[in-house]
Parts: sequence; structure tokens; C-alpha cells
Amino acid sequence: MIRELKENVVHGTKEYPYEQYNIRNRYRTFQIPVHWHDEMEIIAIERGQLEIKIGEDNFIGRAGDIFFVNPRELHLMGPSEIDGLYYTLLFPIEFISFQTQDALETELLSPIRSNKLLFPHQLQGGIKEMVYPFLQEIINSNMQKHDIGAKEISLSRHHLRTRILLLEMLECLYENGALLKSETNGDTNMQKEMLAYIDAHCMEKITLSMLAEEFHLSEKYVSRYFVEHFKISFSNYVIHHRLTYARALLETTDEQVTEIAMQSGFSNVSYFIRAFKKMYGISPLKYRKKQ
Repeated sequence: MIRELKENVVHGTKEYPYEQYNIRNRYRTFQIPVHWHDEMEIIAIERGQLEIKIGEDNFIGRAGDIFFVNPRELHLMGPSEIDGLYYTLLFPIEFISFQTQDALETELLSPIRSNKLLFPHQLQGGIKEMVYPFLQEIINSNMQKHDIGAKEISLSRHHLRTRILLLEMLECLYENGALLKSETNGDTNMQKEMLAYIDAHCMEKITLSMLAEEFHLSEKYVSRYFVEHFKISFSNYVIHHRLTYARALLETTDEQVTEIAMQSGFSNVSYFIRAFKKMYGISPLKYRKKQ
């Protein structure tokens, strides 16, 4: 697995390895570029329309829709309209596993952990209606956990109830034949290699022609391939990564904005400031003062 694409965010805690995010876009649309992580991710849309790509599958999600991203699957998402609202739930598969070596472990849970058995990318029809109440209860229960101390949450009813509900959801999917056997896709490997190359050289001068030369393809083909598979242009992908790195430097260092711009791959400070403000809605200096 290519490490450069991995999302460098800790989800949950050691005591309670579950996290959920309530994501709104009240003022402008945005896109979360392609990435992967070790955790299982469930996306539940409450309002608006969300464009999602998981592996090679493209979806338009609407209110009430449910999507699953299996561990280590490339995915991206972004709302296509203002005032959208959706939730993402993240947890390791081990969170709903057992320590026993019985039939449930060997025939269901172990294949899920090893990606031999996969969750469907999107639920359809009646099964969606059956699963959504489980997710709603999980979300509502865990909305309160941020008001509880870490020690209290580790063994609280939220922790226990979340596990029970996730297992009930899994039972529902299994009993209705919704789980799928894994199929490999060679094109996904090329996508990962292409993105890994960009990420490795993102803070240096990197151009579309360099990427095309690295993979022995034409610039026109790579440009079209990038937008088709990742729903973002090559240049915007590079800018997003540079801005994400710059934001981390603003949060963790005392470096001047000019130095941070250079370290993040921007040769023009004015352009860096404009790009940062466009993405985050605030200047780099104001962003740092808010931290």
C-alpha cells in the first residue's frame, strides 16, 4: 500500500477508536481530494447532494443515502450544492471483531479484516431503509461524547451502544446478502502510483509534463485521466496538497508566512496567500491567530 496517499489524521482514541464528523458546506462547495486510511468509513447524507468516488465507482448521493468505504480504498467526495450536510463515521474493523476463533470470526469477520469480503459502496432499496436507523442512533449517541471526558467515554454507554449497533448493522447486511467478495483492479494500482509520485514531489517544481514523462504517457491523456478518475485537475490537486501542508506548518511552527509558502512549494507569496484564503476563507496570518 502506498503510504503517501494515506490521510494523516488520527481518528478516535486508543480507548475509544471511533470518530464521526458532521460536515456542512454553508457558504461554498469544496472537495476532499483522493486519499485512503486504514479505518472503515460510512457516509450518511442528511441534506443536499454529494459527489462521491470510491475506487472506480462514481456516485451522486442524496439525502438518506448511505455509502461504505472499505479500509485502504481510494476515495474522494465533494458536495455539488450549497448548504449540504452529511456525516462520516470512521472506525477500525477490529472495533467490531472478537477474540475468539469460532465460525463467526473465521467465516465473516476475518475475511472482512483482510478485505476478502467487502461492504457495498452504496446501499439500495429496502436494505438502506433497514440500516439507516442504526446509523442515526450511532450518530445521535456520539454527538454527546465530545462533552464527556476521555476516561468517561472509554467505558460509557456510548462506546458499548455504538459497538452493538455496528454489529447489528453488520448482521443486517450479512443476512440480506449485501456483503461482496473482493475483486482486484489493476487500474487502481496505476492511480495510486501516479498520486504517490505527485505527493513525493509536491513541494518541488512539478508539472503535468513531468508526470506524463514518468508514466510514459501524453500530457493530454494524463490531464484527461486525472480529471476523469479523481474529479479534480492536476494543478488543483497539487495546490490542495501544498495548502494542506502549509496549514499544518501554520499550526505547528512559528515560521514566517513567506518561509512557509516556500517550504510548501509556492514560489510566489502573494499567490500563496490568495490560494490559502480561497480554500480556507481566511488569510494565513488570521488562521494562525485563531489556533
